Amino acid sequence: MAKAKLLGFSLIALAVMPVAALAQPQPPQQPAAPLVAAALSADAAFARNIALIRADLLMADALVKERDWVDARPHADFPREEIYGVIRDELRSYKTPPFDGALRELAHAVAARSIKLYDRAWKKVQASLVAADFALRARQKDWPRFTLQVAAATLRDAADEYDDAVANGRIVHPVGYQTARGIVFESDRMVESVAGAVASEHAEALRTLRGNLIHLKDAFAPLAAPKEPRADVDTVRTLIARTGALMRAIK
Repeated sequence: MAKAKLLGFSLIALAVMPVAALAQPQPPQQPAAPLVAAALSADAAFARNIALIRADLLMADALVKERDWVDARPHADFPREEIYGVIRDELRSYKTPPFDGALRELAHAVAARSIKLYDRAWKKVQASLVAADFALRARQKDWPRFTLQVAAATLRDAADEYDDAVANGRIVHPVGYQTARGIVFESDRMVESVAGAVASEHAEALRTLRGNLIHLKDAFAPLAAPKEPRADVDTVRTLIARTGALMRAIK
C-alpha cells in the first residue's frame, strides 16, 4: 500500500504532462526502470498471450470497420501464426475451446474481404477468449491485482514493437506501430475492467495510471500509422516503464 502511494505521487507530474512536452528535454532525473521481463506464473503467462491475441484482433477489427482490408490482414494472421501454437497445449487446462479453426476462418474472411464471414468467425473467436477469461478468474483469488500484473507484462511488448516501427524520426514499419497501438489500447481496457475494484484504496495511483495511459493513447491516436511519430521511442519506452511499474505496485 505504501509503495503504491509513493509511486503514484512520483508519477503525478508525468500524468499531467502532454506527450509533446514529454518529448522535450527534461531535467536530469532517476532513469526509468528497465523493461526487463519478470518471471510470470503459468496463469499470468497464459493470460498475457490471450491479451496479445486480443490486442491484434482489436486492431484487425478497427481496420475492418474502416474497410482497410490490407492493413487488417496481418493483425488477423498474427494470433494464429505467432501465439496460438504457444498456448495450444494449455487450452484444456483453462477450459478453453480450441479456436485454431476460428482464427483460420477469421484470417480467410479478411483475405476474402467478406464482412459476413468475418462477423461469424469473430463471434467464434470471442467465445473462446471469454471462456479463457472465466477459467482464469476462477483460479485467481485477487482478480484485480492479477489483471494489473498481466496488463503490465503485456504493455512491455508495445515498447519493443514501437522501437521496431520507428527509425530516424519516421515510422518505417506501420504494422509494428499498429501492433503497439493495439497493445496499448488493450492494456487500457484491462485497467478499466478492474478500476472500480481498486479505486477506493488506490485512488491517487489509479488517477496517475489513467493519466499515463491517456498520454500513451494520445501517442497512438491515429489508427493508420502516420509518417512521423507523435512521440519518440525513448518517450514511449519511459512512459510504458513507469506505467507498468505503477500497475505492479497496486496491491
